[in-house]
Amino acid sequence: MKKVLPILLVDVVLVIVFCAIGRRSHDEANALTGLLTTAWPFLGGLALGWIANEALYRNKSMPASVVPAGIVIWLCTLVGGMLLRVVSGQGTAFSFILVAATVLGVFLLGWRAVYAAVERRRAVV
Repeated sequence: MKKVLPILLVDVVLVIVFCAIGRRSHDEANALTGLLTTAWPFLGGLALGWIANEALYRNKSMPASVVPAGIVIWLCTLVGGMLLRVVSGQGTAFSFILVAATVLGVFLLGWRAVYAAVERRRAVV
């Protein structure tokens, strides 16, 4: 659990940052409540991704790995987040889906790729 909690926290922070950037770019009001309204579907999708990764790989996939954990977590965050937005009456315009897929991919896969590169470098030294 000590190894997993920091990884989960990084994912949570990055999802919240994604939502905050989106709200900021649209000059939306109600900072905290608005952020929570925007973030909860994606945080729900993130939780689904973590549960799916554990169910599929049962400790065989480190959550900090790009493949398969990062891919599973990213896709579940995106798809689950969009489905929860639809259920809650929030928008899911095609352009938003593309932006969300790209930014969440860069965030959730990017930090894992950097982490893997650092770990490989550390192993060599």
